Amino acid sequence: MSTPQALLFFGIIAGATILLRFLPFLLFPEDKEIPGYIQYLGKVLPYTVIGMLTVYCLRNTRVLRYPYALPETIAIGLIILLQLWRKNMLLSIGGGTLAYMILIQRVFV
Repeated sequence: MSTPQALLFFGIIAGATILLRFLPFLLFPEDKEIPGYIQYLGKVLPYTVIGMLTVYCLRNTRVLRYPYALPETIAIGLIILLQLWRKNMLLSIGGGTLAYMILIQRVFV
């Protein structure tokens, strides 16, 4: 890719990103009421996305072969415990990810 092509490529990406960031403010100005279906989506989509990501991450888990999904089960259990204890999403996800990485790279080799 030549330099002008690379600049054009990254310019288009930057422009699209900026447009997508400002689009909600253009579509739903502060003085206008947000439609009910958008408010509904704002309430249910975060949980839906987390559920879909969980299914996506666990799709190739082998429960009938060693390590019998133990790293995944332990990490998910830790995430649940951290969330119940501290109610901090960043701590829960970070702690669960760290535990899972340690388990698959050091414990269940």
